[in-house]
Formats: sequence, C-alpha cells, structure tokens
Amino acid sequence: MSGSGDKTEHFDSMFLSIAQHHPEGASQLLDTFVSFLGRKTDFFTGGKEGEWEKLVMNTFRKHEKQSREKQEAELKEKREREARAKAAAAKKAEAERVEPAKITELTDAEAEQLQAEINAKKNPSSSSSQPAAPIGDKIKEDEDESEKGKILPNKGNGCDLDKYKWTQTLGDIELRVPLNVNFRVKQKDLVVNLTKKHLTCGIKGQPPIINDDFPYEIKLEESTWVIEDGKSLLFNLEKVNKMNWWNKLVNSDPEISTKKINPEPSKLSDLDGETRGLVEKMMYDQRQKEMGLPTSDEQKKQDVIKKFMEQHPEMDFSKCKFN
Repeated sequence: MSGSGDKTEHFDSMFLSIAQHHPEGASQLLDTFVSFLGRKTDFFTGGKEGEWEKLVMNTFRKHEKQSREKQEAELKEKREREARAKAAAAKKAEAERVEPAKITELTDAEAEQLQAEINAKKNPSSSSSQPAAPIGDKIKEDEDESEKGKILPNKGNGCDLDKYKWTQTLGDIELRVPLNVNFRVKQKDLVVNLTKKHLTCGIKGQPPIINDDFPYEIKLEESTWVIEDGKSLLFNLEKVNKMNWWNKLVNSDPEISTKKINPEPSKLSDLDGETRGLVEKMMYDQRQKEMGLPTSDEQKKQDVIKKFMEQHPEMDFSKCKFN
C-alpha cells in the first residue's frame, strides 16, 4: 500500500489541475494521457511488439493491488469508527438511565453527522455561523488612528485564525484549512467550490468551514487545491493584482495591518526588473507616508516646481498653492 513516502505524490497538484479539465472522469483523463504517449513518444513503436501492453498491465496490476489494500484498510478503519460510535451511544443511553434503542448500522451520512456533533461539543466556538477568530495580537498603539484594532500579520504576512491560516507574497496566497476529523478524507467527502471571487469548502453533511467572497480576484486557472495528509486542505491562490497586499482572506475575516508586512528580500530578488522597481517604489512611498514625508511622486513634483521657480526669478510665487 502506498504511504506518505510515495515519490509520485508531489505530482498530485499538477494532475488534479489537469483532471479538472476532464469532466467525464478517469476514462477521459486516461485517453488524453495515452494519446499524448502515442503522439509525442515512441511508447507503442519503440520496443518489440506487445511489450507496451505487458508494461501497461504490470503497472495497472501493481496499482490495483495497492488500491485494494488501501480500500480494505479504510473499510476496516470505518468499521472500527462506527463500532466506537455505537459504544459511545450505548454508554450515553445507559448513563441517562434510558433503555437504549436498537442499534443499527450507521450510514455514511449518519456517521458524518455524528462526527459533526462530537466536534461541536468539543469546540462550541467552531460553528460556521461565527467568524473565524484571530490568534494574532491586535495593534494597540499606532501613529495612524486607522491602524488601531487591526491584527498584526503572522510571519508569512497573512493571519492565523482558529479555523484556518493563510500566508501571502505579492503574487499568491497559501491557505491551510484543517478538517478536524478522525479519518482520512477523500475528495468524495468534501464540498469545494472555488471561483475568481468566492470560496466554499468543508465536509459534506456539515456546515462549510469557509463560505465567503474574496476581497480581490484570483486567477482561477492558475490556482489549485489538494488534500494534505488526508486531514487538511491546501490551497494555492494566484493573485490577479500582484502589486497588492491582501488585508484579509475573505470579507468576514478580521483585518490585518498591511503596514506591518515585512516581505523577505529574497522574494524581491526573484522578481523581474520592472516589477521589482515598482515594488521597491511602493515600499519607499509607504515608509515616507509613515514618517510624514513626501512620496517619490510628490518629491518629483516638488523638484520640478523648484527648478521652474529658479529659472524664473522675476515671477512672484508667494501666493501660489502647490498641491
């Protein structure tokens, strides 16, 4: 059975992105891949007749065996989980001195609902009707009155919330959403809907963990998501505007202070010359504003006016107002 050390798992996000363009499922995806082999490689013609068929069958049989072993392990885990749920229900009924009802085998939906109820009792504040609470510190004192009450960004220039955490660069956002379940999640267990301006994600049969609009648009075709270790969701969201720091992930989130963001110098060095120049100018202007000094554009305007005044000493500029 393949484990977390499978050397092919780092291709998962790439294949998931490709699979999203094959609405007919695995057969369509497989047909596309085999077509690629036929058109771009000598897979069918490079060896002796029938060798490709032997290779294909051996590969498929190997992965069939791994899949069946994994399925058996998951079924065993499911049976054990249901047995624990039955035992807990019987113990609760006995504690309340109520004759326990006849226990029947739980369906998938009933098991999911029971898990949701257990999680809600363990952590009542996790209800989706409540906005995600910030873990980071709030700004108490700041020269700019508008910054008071905002959240200090985390080390990744994003925010750590009780339901999820996100980080950002100027170009993209990385979002991790823990699913808080005691079983390995598969894609069929999830509800994930990602658009340019909205994200919905969570476990089927339970209230969504996130269901809200982004404050800015993302490039949907360049954004991906994967299941990480069967226990959490990992999103990589590509920003449309790569010159803008996000002050929140979704509209209902608490606002972070973008003035306190400290981008790594190594990230700036990765940018092309024109983009890096714009970023450095933006950072310079931000520091100038914080110190009450003119921005680069304002300074340039002042220099032009000063030069013009020096060239025309005969003119009286005392009553002129320059904005």
